[in-house]
Amino acid sequence: MLRSMYSGISGMKNFQTKLDVIGNNIANVSTYGFKKGRITFKDMISQETQGASAPQGGRGGTNAKQVGLGVDTASIDNIQGQGSLQNTGRNLDLAISGDGFFVVKDGNQTYYTRAGNFYLDGDGYIVNADGMKVQGTKGPIQISKNGLKEFSIGKSGEITGVDASGKTVNLGQIQIATFNNPEGLEKAGGTLFQQSPNSGPAFQSNPGQNGAGELAVGELEMSNVDLSEEFTSMIEAQRGFQANSRIITTSDQILEELVNLKR
Repeated sequence: MLRSMYSGISGMKNFQTKLDVIGNNIANVSTYGFKKGRITFKDMISQETQGASAPQGGRGGTNAKQVGLGVDTASIDNIQGQGSLQNTGRNLDLAISGDGFFVVKDGNQTYYTRAGNFYLDGDGYIVNADGMKVQGTKGPIQISKNGLKEFSIGKSGEITGVDASGKTVNLGQIQIATFNNPEGLEKAGGTLFQQSPNSGPAFQSNPGQNGAGELAVGELEMSNVDLSEEFTSMIEAQRGFQANSRIITTSDQILEELVNLKR
């Protein structure tokens, strides 16, 4: 009898985790560059009450008799599917059309992101909203506006400017990082990812080369969360939680009947 109660407890616990993942997805539905999470389940160990037997003596074999002991979390995945692109018309808003991540640094710590809402700081460096410097082929990219009339970014990541004399000046080259297993990256908050032992090392290249996506200038990548899918999953998780709570209630009622037999 207690086995059913513990199975119900494991179900409630894991459906609560599913609701946590869904809640985070819905909360970030408008977060640029956000990648949704997904939880998968697996059954826990099964208790064997009778082993399997082989056919012998003219009698056929029998299968094992096993009772499952509940559910456990198999994985919580980062779904790295492409989000839709939103046009902004701003020349420092960048999106990656395809695979890869922008590379930003906070001191000596390297992070990777799909959120391309970038800015210029007081020293002319291209930074993200938290002040982390965007990396190019020669390190952080600095654009000095002294003597420049304008600058632009191409879909291959090249940054060019026009000086006061009308001469074209090469200002830098944005790099894109790709991984063998991008879903193995660890979320670091702030729509940032960091390398993990299972993501593999980062391979940096120019946009559009070696499997890296091209840049979409003047656009931002939206979250890849689908609200209709999330609400459906939320209903499923709610019903699963309710059903497992009913298992505990029913098991408790049966135990109560057993206790009443003594009276």
